[in-house]
Amino acid sequence: MKQVAIKGIIPPIITPMNEDESINVTELKNQVNRQIDAGVHALFCFGTNGEGYILDAKEKQLVLETVVEETNGRVPVYAGTGCISTKETIEQSKMAMAAGADVLSIITPSFAQASQNEIYTHYCRVAEAVDMPIVLYNIPARTGNAIAPETVGRLAAVENIVGAKDSSGNFANMLGYISAGKQADPNFAVLSGNDQLIIWALLAGGTGGIAGCANVYPETMSSIYDLFVEGKVEEARVVNESIASFRACFKYGNPNTIVKTAVALLGYPVGKCRAPFNQVSEEGIAAIRRVLETNAANGMK
Repeated sequence: MKQVAIKGIIPPIITPMNEDESINVTELKNQVNRQIDAGVHALFCFGTNGEGYILDAKEKQLVLETVVEETNGRVPVYAGTGCISTKETIEQSKMAMAAGADVLSIITPSFAQASQNEIYTHYCRVAEAVDMPIVLYNIPARTGNAIAPETVGRLAAVENIVGAKDSSGNFANMLGYISAGKQADPNFAVLSGNDQLIIWALLAGGTGGIAGCANVYPETMSSIYDLFVEGKVEEARVVNESIASFRACFKYGNPNTIVKTAVALLGYPVGKCRAPFNQVSEEGIAAIRRVLETNAANGMK
């Protein structure tokens, strides 16, 4: 199994699309280099911001192979391979392994309600099928299923389940993951899936964050982790708080739609999110423009 340090600021890289909603491979490569040049610590394909929920299997393979090739080992590449069924999750995980991904991030099954034992069994079966590091992915608002801290503790004892991303927005839940995970494995890593909680996760023993806002502000977001590691905790906190104005724009639409719209407004031809999740009102666009201009004047990039 690959040994990969699960740490730092990891953008769930957006998937650029052409007007016909096909994958814009050229711009995807550009975004890979933009992110790495800005100092991010890894890249994550098929997160919510990467629209993994709406890409088919061939598109996912194309995106992942493109990112792995363009990254060329400069930073680790994570692949989101979770599906509703255990069978398809294993298929996607094997695809990602063959494509050269370094880490799998596996979201919980969705739509149908799952018991904690079903969630545990699901992850165990996937872990048995691939010889790769796995990061659990908890985002109950989107999937309808949450991984309990106790289940994280059980799964942390599985050799290749090495971490968890918590996007619940519930800091107490994240603390539960850190505690339960480290009891089973002192090296178990917990990543914040909520951008505003990254500094607090680091202070509590977490190792970083999978940060959607890094698509807009890769250098700013990366500096949160770098400053923290340097012992400049107060500076890191101030930087983390600086994204609040942009996150306030999420009220105008689906957060990943707002993020992709913002990247487009910065001048990158990333296209819109795939329909139907692609509408932002004129009021929202105007608000995003104002925030981008203000933040640029403040040195955010």
